[in-house]
Amino acid sequence: MIAEALVIRATGSWYQVLVRSEGELKGQELSCRIRGKLRLKGVRSTNPVVVGDTVHIESDESGEWVIYDIAPRRNYIIRRASNLSKESHIIAANIDRAMIVVTLIEPVTALEFVDRFLITCEAYKVPATILLAKIDLLQEATEAVEQFHAIYEGAGYEVIDISATEGIGVERVRAMLDGKVTLVSGNSGVGKSTLIGKIDPTLDIRTGEISESFHKGKHTTTFSTMYPIGEDGYIIDTPGIKGFGLIEIDDKELWHYFPEMIATAGSCRFYNCTHTHEPGCAVMEAVKSGEISFSRYESYLKILDDDDKYRK
Repeated sequence: MIAEALVIRATGSWYQVLVRSEGELKGQELSCRIRGKLRLKGVRSTNPVVVGDTVHIESDESGEWVIYDIAPRRNYIIRRASNLSKESHIIAANIDRAMIVVTLIEPVTALEFVDRFLITCEAYKVPATILLAKIDLLQEATEAVEQFHAIYEGAGYEVIDISATEGIGVERVRAMLDGKVTLVSGNSGVGKSTLIGKIDPTLDIRTGEISESFHKGKHTTTFSTMYPIGEDGYIIDTPGIKGFGLIEIDDKELWHYFPEMIATAGSCRFYNCTHTHEPGCAVMEAVKSGEISFSRYESYLKILDDDDKYRK
């Protein structure tokens, strides 16, 4: 028997799928393994099958279900498998929107991490929204909150203040999920799983605490998992990510994934301006005048100059 299915959980060797094709199996969840030769198709990734993939499955001679084909992906979110790795790791595929959860306290999310994530979203045409979490803990830090909004709203991104514990912003986020496949990502400890559990308390989402000694989040989600939510929507809860090494992005193309640079670069004196040293560079002038955030421009320079560990 052959069927079409949606991958809703990937553990590395086994995959949980939801059968979509018509027939007696429609709507059932099945455990599948991957057909060996599928791994040898030249996929330069640690995980050839990912959450969000549409796959074709069949039962083998022993009665086990096997994934034998993957449908073309319309997009995906990808990163380096590790800081020094040459391999890539695809977080999820076929996404309508990515939400990155950011915290300015307990733990602090580095702005360069945010920028790397957003660059990848731009590169693979995944609309991105930033969720500024634990806003209830920032009542005495209004200047930091306003500055964060200025940086990313100035770059063209929607920033939503949320507090899962206080219910702030939860309804606004929930309204964005209906009928969409939404990826929720961020560092460990920022409250991704807590937020998802608040949006739909019926979901079995594990949450963790913050390490007192290191003020870093403990990993709670071991593997990416897709959950049904709202009206025909799905939400993908991802493992906490420590670093986000870029891949498949050439240095010469990097500035194309900063929307605020795209809007300004047309006024540069040279058509092939790298926005690093050239006279008449409109981007550098915009940074000096404050039209482009210095922190965003700084991330751009760091990725160009200091990213060898990701690009070897």
